[in-house]
Amino acid sequence: MSFLEADPEACLLLGSCGQILGSNPAAERLRQRAQCDTFEHLLPPNSLALIAACQHQNRAISGVEKRLAARSLVWSFIPVPESAQVLARGRDDTHTLRSLDEAVRANRLYRLITENTTDLISRHDQDGRFIDASPASWRLLGYWPEELRGKVLRDIVGTDTGHDQLEAARISLRDSGYATLTLMIRHKDGRQRWFEIASRAIRETYTGAVVEVVSVSRDITARINSEENNRRLAQVVEANTDLVLFMDQKESIHYMNPAARRALALKAAANRPALADFFDAGALARIRREGVPAAEQRGVWETETRLQLYRDTRTLPVSLVLLAHRAANGARYYSMVGRDMTERELREREQRRHQDELAQSARLATLGELASGIAHEMNQPLATIVNYASASQRYLSRVPTDPAHLAKVSDGLARINQHANHAAEVIKRLRAFLRKGQKRSAPTALNGIVVAAARLCQWEADKYQIALDLQLSTHDPTLMADPVLLQQVLINLIRNAMDANRERHGSAPSTITLTTVQSDQGETQISVTDQGAGLKAEDLRQMFTPFFTRKRDGLGLGLSMSRSIVEGFGGFLDATNMPQGGLQLTCRFPGPAHIPDRREMS
Repeated sequence: MSFLEADPEACLLLGSCGQILGSNPAAERLRQRAQCDTFEHLLPPNSLALIAACQHQNRAISGVEKRLAARSLVWSFIPVPESAQVLARGRDDTHTLRSLDEAVRANRLYRLITENTTDLISRHDQDGRFIDASPASWRLLGYWPEELRGKVLRDIVGTDTGHDQLEAARISLRDSGYATLTLMIRHKDGRQRWFEIASRAIRETYTGAVVEVVSVSRDITARINSEENNRRLAQVVEANTDLVLFMDQKESIHYMNPAARRALALKAAANRPALADFFDAGALARIRREGVPAAEQRGVWETETRLQLYRDTRTLPVSLVLLAHRAANGARYYSMVGRDMTERELREREQRRHQDELAQSARLATLGELASGIAHEMNQPLATIVNYASASQRYLSRVPTDPAHLAKVSDGLARINQHANHAAEVIKRLRAFLRKGQKRSAPTALNGIVVAAARLCQWEADKYQIALDLQLSTHDPTLMADPVLLQQVLINLIRNAMDANRERHGSAPSTITLTTVQSDQGETQISVTDQGAGLKAEDLRQMFTPFFTRKRDGLGLGLSMSRSIVEGFGGFLDATNMPQGGLQLTCRFPGPAHIPDRREMS
């Protein structure tokens, strides 16, 4: 065995009955790292059969795996010429095998998300020909993925203008690698549907040529129709001879149509009057006591009253309709439609018809709400697993000089198991979210969620000398949300902030600030502020669209997914450049009085 003393791999000389006849120093080090009492515990359980096969067939047998509690060893059995002995050479291949397992798991999770998303995810060659498509193609286009393969996108685009848009998108993909467009596409049954398509080019590594295009297509027909209805409604309101006013819950009027301004003698366009400027005390009290509750409950309330001209003693008799609306973020606002009753006898029937049309249009406008999101594989739990694995590997290399590091290795492995389960739970919640199912919402203490997310990112932050500064509200705000998905959003925001800090500061110390705040109105905010370079105004507008990214290896889906999750909880996610530099991403959640009731939203 003297010639194997310098061999870096563990070597064991075995007899025909499996007895250990000799070993080299590398084998002894491997035994110590694996915490095995004997060399026999390092060998595969079928070692005797492998020795017999090796000797009988006079050939080497390689790639035999032995799994220990925390390690994976790979052995080769080599017959020793002209003897009954076999040389077993082994190496610790834990990291490689674990990486392969994680890659297989990540690919499986990605397929699950792709197959269950409500948006169409498709791949195309440089000519626009379908290579593959997700199962959503049947619901959105009437084609199964197998039918789309080989079909050219131009064949299902409805207009010549659409063909011009495709050509412009092709040029944009070639030049910048990213393109978004809105197209009218023919469903298989002949119907025309509007789609919003975000595409990203996949380039050949060495030449940079576009070899493939990945697209996410979202059916926005309902949104287009809603926008068209809103446009028509705005034209109706502006041209209407009835008085139309919009106000918030504080009775501050933020819009009056031209007819209302003329009738109420409000000449200056900059004036922002209040409701009390146009009603006497009795009429205003009745609106508050009867009108607002009735509009909240039934959507509309009608009465006859008198409006006071602005800062004038004259009054105008009107037939008044009060409508209650709900904004996308859950906030209430109201509109008033007043009809001048001075010529009531001459125009009553026509005015009633207009009033009913306007009320119906307003009701339809409140229902023009879109809810569509894109799901993406959850990289953060897997990245956390890699972080713990890397740290454990570092501690493991120090074990020969300091066995106390084994406790840290054990702790790291336990956390790897914990976060692997966490990743599976996140995917389970995300799939439910994608299928529009009910999430497991529960009262969630935000400070605890922020602390947990920061802990998951702590090792990576320490590696790059990034301090996580937690400035948590003393009230510990509580939110009805799925804690797993909310924590995933925070991890995504923190890791984006770390990328920004690293891009600007390199390995120099920097700070990320995590803040929770609850306002007097009950609005809850979670902010993540980095010390990066911030974003240009154009990038700030596009950062939440699918596939938009400034990272070389990024897919650009993390922030889009995060915004969808936050909106699913009744909040919204936005970004702001800070005056002192850096970017602040803020999740805002309205107070309990503003959160939409689930029965109302259904």
